[in-house]
Amino acid sequence: MSKLGKIEAELLAQKLRSKIGMGMVENLSMKAVVQKLNILTIYRPMSDSSYGISVKTFDEKMFMMVNSNSTRGRQHFTIAHELYHLFYDENPIPHICNNGKNETEKNADRFAAALLMPKDGLIGRISSKELAEKSISMATILKLEQFYSVSRSSLLIRLKELCIIDEKQRIELEKISPKLSAKAYGYDTSLYESGNNGLVIGDYGTKARLLFDGGIISEGHYTELMNTLEDGR
Repeated sequence: MSKLGKIEAELLAQKLRSKIGMGMVENLSMKAVVQKLNILTIYRPMSDSSYGISVKTFDEKMFMMVNSNSTRGRQHFTIAHELYHLFYDENPIPHICNNGKNETEKNADRFAAALLMPKDGLIGRISSKELAEKSISMATILKLEQFYSVSRSSLLIRLKELCIIDEKQRIELEKISPKLSAKAYGYDTSLYESGNNGLVIGDYGTKARLLFDGGIISEGHYTELMNTLEDGR
């Protein structure tokens, strides 16, 4: 898998945003996105080192599982990450996405950042003074991560990638507790908490059966998925 460059990541993000009828400025509701793209998505607990998994059948049926133990901000990024595997990965082999950073996973992260935090949108929400001085206030950081529903770390990496902050600033800003700073500025803190356990988006039972009938998953895995649905109700 070749490296996905910055320009290519932006173009792929623009392509998917266009597919769902969105421009390169607005924020995205990832739940609405997977529903619009007809991707069966469930939120269930996974290990702390695992974020999500996605599967695509030979007839283009798509399935995604998101770790409900992750913060909501991380969950949004996970969905965007998995969209890369489903739509643009040259060899989309089903696997659990975790902290492993091979080139394919890095590509998915670059795409996810560009999709969730479009360059024009980010820059348009930062004051000209902050851009000129390359110094972003905590008020602006909070405004951005709340608007785009992303984690602090994802936002800071994106700002550094766009040369809006440098590595030293990124490290310093990441030391500040997202939840405490949000509370201090009067923001709702649910973005920094886990949630959505048991949520199902899409026709779960039918698609799980299609995965089984198509030989994509085993009978044991199918039974496990159906038990997951019952547990989530």
